[in-house]
Amino acid sequence: MSQMEHRTLGRTGREVSVVGLGTWQLGADWGEVSEDDARAVLEASAEAGVTFYDTADVYGDGRSEQLVGRFVAAHPDAGFTVATKMGRRAEQVPASYVEASFREWLDRSRTNLGVDTIDLVQLHCPPSEVIDADETYDVLDRLVDDGVIAAYGVSVETAAQALSAIARPHVASIQIILNAFRMKPLDEVLPAAAAAGVGIIARVPLASGLLSGKYDLDTSFAEDDHRNYNRDGSAFDVGETFSGVDYATGVEAAQEFSALVSDAGLSDVTPAQAAIAWVCQQPGVSTVIPGARNVDQAASNAAAGQVGELPASFLDGVAELYDRRIRAQVHGRW
Repeated sequence: MSQMEHRTLGRTGREVSVVGLGTWQLGADWGEVSEDDARAVLEASAEAGVTFYDTADVYGDGRSEQLVGRFVAAHPDAGFTVATKMGRRAEQVPASYVEASFREWLDRSRTNLGVDTIDLVQLHCPPSEVIDADETYDVLDRLVDDGVIAAYGVSVETAAQALSAIARPHVASIQIILNAFRMKPLDEVLPAAAAAGVGIIARVPLASGLLSGKYDLDTSFAEDDHRNYNRDGSAFDVGETFSGVDYATGVEAAQEFSALVSDAGLSDVTPAQAAIAWVCQQPGVSTVIPGARNVDQAASNAAAGQVGELPASFLDGVAELYDRRIRAQVHGRW
């Protein structure tokens, strides 16, 4: 094991921990997490070396932002970076993404976070037309000039959306799903981002927990957990739930992934840690943002940032597993 690595987050110029914390779980859609438990998760992540926190205005209708904001305010000298997201509070049509709405959403987020200037705001998986429009970036540039935000990025669903945003001169970062069951970003997105100096925030590194190896066909999820209600994509993009992989296929493939970890002789490394470390070690990744519902998960996930270089045999096995079991289901869709 080594110390938690820090990397520059693209054009923000900020140094952030290679493993951050995604805080969707602290808001909603993963089952109930109490405020005390949420605070404990945040504290445990910080103690383990995490300095990057990702939230959004719709996580618990602002609850996650408020929790993160209070936590950061209690640690003024810790050097934390907070990224939030905006855009999912409105109908998902280009007409919703206008300057007046941006300012309204950001005023609300600044209040929730308790800050005058937001470190990084990301468009929250908007329609492709929004990502492709010149006016989107003109407005974001004005918000930077006005001190409302320090930098901006785009959270995307598809590789094509990522490439469109990377081409913009002031986009600081791209947030995209990247894990051992979702490898398409390796083809073009990560090389393009690296060439442009754009940061990569990798989300869903555990494929909604599949890659932990702890689920089986009989695992049940709470009624308010998206892994229950969004398997068909009825609430939002199905790629956000189990990375778009059919659950039965994902469970079987995850068992094979766990076997690869064991066969590689990765002593004291869990399948979840190996999955997060795999993402961390992809060239061009700035930070990886697994979520956590409890202290043990937070500490364990952060420790993945201290896993040494993964052996070639393991990497080859992961690639073979993806090609054999997963690629046909997801590679062409996102």
